[in-house]
Amino acid sequence: MTTPWSKIEKADNHTFRKFKDGDHRWKDWTAQIFVADESHKCPVYVNRTPPCQGSCPSGEDIRGWLQIANGIEKPPEGTSWQEYAFRRSTDANPFPSQMGRVCPAPCEAGCNRNEVDDFVGINAVEQYIGDTAITEKFTFESPPLVSEKRVAIVGGGPAGMAAAYQLRRKGIASTVFDDHEALGGMMRYGIPGYRTPREFLDAEINRIIDMGDIEVKPGVRVGRDVSLEALEKDFDAVLWTIGCQSGRALPVEGGDAPNCVAGVKFLEAFNTGKLQATTDNVICVGGGDTSIDVVSVARRLGKITKQNALERPELVVHGHVAHDAAMAAQRIGANVTLTSLLPRTEMTAAEHEVHDALTEGVDIQNGVMPVRINTDDNGRAVSVVMCECNMTKEGRPEPVEGTEYTLEADLIVSAIGQGGNLEGLEVLDNGRGLIDADPYYQVKERPGHFVAGDIVRPHLLTTAIGQATVVATTIENYLSGKEMSKRPKVDVHHFNLMDKLNESDLGVQEYDSAPDWGTNEADYAVHNYEDRSASEIASANELFLGHWAETDRHQREENVPSGDSVLGHFEERIKLLTEEQVKAEAGRCMSCGMCFECDNCVIYCPQDAVFRVKKDKSTTGRYVDTDYDKCIGCHICADVCPSGYIDMGMGH
Repeated sequence: MTTPWSKIEKADNHTFRKFKDGDHRWKDWTAQIFVADESHKCPVYVNRTPPCQGSCPSGEDIRGWLQIANGIEKPPEGTSWQEYAFRRSTDANPFPSQMGRVCPAPCEAGCNRNEVDDFVGINAVEQYIGDTAITEKFTFESPPLVSEKRVAIVGGGPAGMAAAYQLRRKGIASTVFDDHEALGGMMRYGIPGYRTPREFLDAEINRIIDMGDIEVKPGVRVGRDVSLEALEKDFDAVLWTIGCQSGRALPVEGGDAPNCVAGVKFLEAFNTGKLQATTDNVICVGGGDTSIDVVSVARRLGKITKQNALERPELVVHGHVAHDAAMAAQRIGANVTLTSLLPRTEMTAAEHEVHDALTEGVDIQNGVMPVRINTDDNGRAVSVVMCECNMTKEGRPEPVEGTEYTLEADLIVSAIGQGGNLEGLEVLDNGRGLIDADPYYQVKERPGHFVAGDIVRPHLLTTAIGQATVVATTIENYLSGKEMSKRPKVDVHHFNLMDKLNESDLGVQEYDSAPDWGTNEADYAVHNYEDRSASEIASANELFLGHWAETDRHQREENVPSGDSVLGHFEERIKLLTEEQVKAEAGRCMSCGMCFECDNCVIYCPQDAVFRVKKDKSTTGRYVDTDYDKCIGCHICADVCPSGYIDMGMGH
């Protein structure tokens, strides 16, 4: 069968070949073969962190649960693969259903599969794991408490609830204070329900609370209803996870007009059901994920033809009034425009979210900046003067002279950044509306106080959740009086071969000093294996990419309405993959830095030195071994290893 030219041309663009024409010497002298086809090197099986996990701010063992889904790593007897994958996923992140829907997936951007064809659909698999866990009613274990000490967690958003979860896993009780009536923070009040359906959010929050010894105090604002001093008196540690609920006003003339509102407040008004309609011309200034949510909501809400002045949307956003739900029947389409300083390809919002907004009828204007806001005699904004701009090396926009134009505006939404509300907690304010933290997320110069999430630095949900894991360990050490150990270079939830061996009843024996040193017969150690996952990430140039055939990604269907049908469209956007599709997509994972049992090293070894471990001794990470009496150090096994699991590192 003749290969189509398109396939040949595409393949030529990939770095599939381990060596290029003309290469006849090893670039690194320590790897060189000195005598004919022999060397002093022998294979070592090296576990490294895959780039998907290294790119994940919450440090999930993504490779691990993908291998479970595709059947490479087997679950313990009596456990389904779905539950086993759920356990592995939630070791780092208790919200797989939420993350699978809304995380912008830096893991997918880092995926080495991009060097072959297209990234692995990590989000799609994670959503399946999370949704299945809810359907199957998987629960978290509740270990016994280690002491009577208790932690106050101020803020029940992603950071606060993830911290409560990680602390409870360590046997530490907590009390969560939140100034809203329902938990979830930005997941509930900042992201529209058609992106994070509330029944899934509620299920994942309740699963944490059901662990027990996590008390919840909703509708309580610390700094107003409860003093900081009272927390210090009643609790053994205080964790601040209050998020950033205050938006930045536009720094231009007229930016303080009453119908100029913050993006986070606009979304909160919508998510609480108070905002039922917008107005004729909505302008959102931004370019990030929050601004995309604002304009998508505005298109869905539409406007009311004859709107009462006392029901203007800005009054709802500011909390003065609430719309009647009956307004929904009177909606018609509104004109919605999103402006961004950056070109479309450089917007910080996820690319597919930008595409969806365009499909929904949003006008996106790129490379422009607001110059001033024109107001009427009552001080209300009536238009925004824009102009083209260029970005300086320092990241500041510079207006282009002579390019000014005007956009009519009845509601202007600023989505250019967020800050914390530290009213009543001014002693914690670093002067920028945030709380300073050290590398262990301790509040500087305030022993017993800790911090995580957006109030440290506004970022992604997964970033807040990752910080919660680190701070939970910090609090554990603080409560037990332990010193803080240095955080590893690659600080993620690593695959642990010893845990896997113990799970499979293959654990090593207790060390006995009697056996001779240097023998590979002793069973008090794992031979020919090295764990560098805390310091190294498996890069694409360490893989044999030629092993992988191009395979299309299994993409989820998205329910994205057109501009003509977006009005009142609040159905869930992303559709779930089937189990078969999930397994197939997980099968595209290249298992970077870990053996996936392809047998290349066994097949291509010219000396039969590489062999499969006996089945009753085999498990993930211990599938192959090497007979060093047969090995001549020819490097072939390392060259043909698709996942970069083999290094030529040990001498004869």
